[in-house]
Amino acid sequence: MADTTKLSVEKALERLRSSEHVNSRSQRRDERTEELSEEIKRMRAQRRRLDQPPRKRS
Repeated sequence: MADTTKLSVEKALERLRSSEHVNSRSQRRDERTEELSEEIKRMRAQRRRLDQPPRKRS
């Protein structure tokens, strides 16, 4: 028979959770990056509006 190592339930759960933690951390980073990109787009649009010369009213 092949030598197989048995993990306790606690250690098995720790391994599963650690891989989930890495995924969720990268997902949070991706979400934060997306939020910042949207904020940058909003600020650039606002800057363009503010930099335009005022329009003459008739």
